[in-house]
Amino acid sequence: MGACALLTDANISSGLESNTTDITAFSMPGWQLSLWATAYLALVLVAVTGNTTVVWIILAHPRMRTVTNYFIVNLALADLCMAAFNTPFNFVYASHNVWYFGRVFCHFQNLFPITAMFVSIYSMTAIAADRYMAIVHPFRPRLSAPSTKAVIAGIWLVALALAFPQCFYSAITVDEGATKCVVAWPEDSRGKSLLQYHLVVIALIYLLPLLVMFITYSIIGLTLWRHALPRHQVHGANLRHLQAKKKFVKTMVLVVVAFAVCWLPYHLYFILGSLQEDIYCHKFIQQVYLALFWLAMSSTMYNPIIYCSLNHRFRSGFRLAFRCCPWVTPTEEDKLELTPTPSLSMRVNRCHTKEILFTAGDMATSEVTNGKAGCPRGE
Repeated sequence: MGACALLTDANISSGLESNTTDITAFSMPGWQLSLWATAYLALVLVAVTGNTTVVWIILAHPRMRTVTNYFIVNLALADLCMAAFNTPFNFVYASHNVWYFGRVFCHFQNLFPITAMFVSIYSMTAIAADRYMAIVHPFRPRLSAPSTKAVIAGIWLVALALAFPQCFYSAITVDEGATKCVVAWPEDSRGKSLLQYHLVVIALIYLLPLLVMFITYSIIGLTLWRHALPRHQVHGANLRHLQAKKKFVKTMVLVVVAFAVCWLPYHLYFILGSLQEDIYCHKFIQQVYLALFWLAMSSTMYNPIIYCSLNHRFRSGFRLAFRCCPWVTPTEEDKLELTPTPSLSMRVNRCHTKEILFTAGDMATSEVTNGKAGCPRGE
């Protein structure tokens, strides 16, 4: 990113492999460093705790193991790893502009952030596609468990392939006695290659999936909010079921909007840096980057809060997970929310048609499928 680069476009990291000074042009006062450290520490603690709890709630309770929730687990794992393995090290590098973590970790840090972000946003896209099929085309077959695992594996493989160029060109340099972890693009086409790569990455891990989700959720919203139940069905299970669908769609739209808002300034920062590299030589750019990076990384901690606030089944799971805290008191209803109860399912077989109504939660869905297609998988 230039001789004065504060950091690179992937997330920097690498260890000190030669003697370096601890004072650079970007060193900041102790009180300022303490404030930033506190902000980043709070972010990491909330993100790691929240996403770990989400994974536990889904994997430890059979009732929560649905197609949609497996994608939520994938999203939570990506956010968890981003918070734990990228945020602290990148903060240390950005706050000191000195590299303390080694050559191998430099390659890892330039590989993993793009990978995790790709996995996060395409897990959201997969959830949108799954909801689209369940709500807009309920008669078509749903993803099976093996197909879901294959999609998740495919997301990770494509993510690794997209991030590989930055990992491959990662290098350790020494600038005025300070060790740096940078992405050393080929000299013959450095500026052009860097800008092109940034634009491709941003299109694939931000613009394209957001466009797909905008269209998908718009169609889902029109389908749900224009859906009118017959008068004799506007009560009981059918009404609760429709409301549950609407609430889940609202939850996921909020997750997507939070992600989009948090990452937009960060992407704009690196596009500007690709066009005008001298901005990285200004002293104030360190504070700008730390603020934009905190905002981007904060996207990893919002999803558990959204799930807990808008979904009563996840809320019950959080109460059970933190029941050791004196201010948290789970009830019997919380335990029942996560316990499989066959009586909550009603199966009606008429004229080779099966209708399954799951009426007990925000994640529930209602589907009507042809008898030859078998029982729907997922919610």
